[in-house]
Amino acid sequence: MEKVKCLIIGGGPAGYTAAIYAARAAISPVLYEGLEPGGQLTTTTVVENFPGFPNGVDANALMSDMRSQAVRLGADIRRGAVTAADLSVRPFKLTIDGSTELEAETVIIATGATAKYLGLPSEQKFRGLGVSACATCDGFFYRRKDVAVVGGGDTACEEATYLAGLCNKVYMIVRRDVLRASAAMQERVAATPNIEILWNCNTREVLGDSSGVTGARLERKDGEVFDIAIDGFFLAIGHHPQSELFSKWIKTDEAGYIVTDGRSSATNVEGVFAAGDVQDPHYRQAITAAASGCRAALDAEKYLKR
Repeated sequence: MEKVKCLIIGGGPAGYTAAIYAARAAISPVLYEGLEPGGQLTTTTVVENFPGFPNGVDANALMSDMRSQAVRLGADIRRGAVTAADLSVRPFKLTIDGSTELEAETVIIATGATAKYLGLPSEQKFRGLGVSACATCDGFFYRRKDVAVVGGGDTACEEATYLAGLCNKVYMIVRRDVLRASAAMQERVAATPNIEILWNCNTREVLGDSSGVTGARLERKDGEVFDIAIDGFFLAIGHHPQSELFSKWIKTDEAGYIVTDGRSSATNVEGVFAAGDVQDPHYRQAITAAASGCRAALDAEKYLKR
């Protein structure tokens, strides 16, 4: 059975950064990229807000460069997904792709969180072409344009008010007749003149052409069907952290995000660390994921030295 000092699970900004730091610390990191190498960032196109790129950077190119940097420094990056784990024994036992078993002295969980979508074929068709699950990431591209935000909670209100500062008009598509958001967030939305709430509405279809999203077809609870003209369609109905595989041993919050100890990346299981969106329900940015990957590698190095 293969034995490794530091196993990193997940190939996104957090995982690749952890691999870079762990390789430089000479703790021989092995990283399995999972089913989506590069992580959620690869579902967007140009990243405008990652420091060091004044003209923006292609998301896939950024992830490819991070991966190459980790490999150059000595990280062993492999295709494959961790499909089973036993974190109750030392060293930890993990299974790759249902067959290959290995033992790890430390584990860094960087499996990320996936945005929740409505499940519409048209929504997937225009993903990255006007359909987005991150206003902070992609709102810049819709300056002075009309967009829609789906959702009625705090996240949707935050996304809508953020976009309202950039866009000409923001529709909020809310399936109920009330917002689930906190009173403070509801007041902020109500005080923003270019936000219009479309109550009791569900999205039937995202409309578009070869250039991307051009509108959305909505249906009210009373059966009325109507279209709105928009250039961007933003989902704000939550995220799903990829933590189920470890939840038998690792403490998570009620939404499934891994709980870490204060400002460190340490979980409740000594020797297991978490980085990136799987433990971050608040920011969900490439730069914060990368920073937490750095912390996790440094924490793993200190643990091994002890």
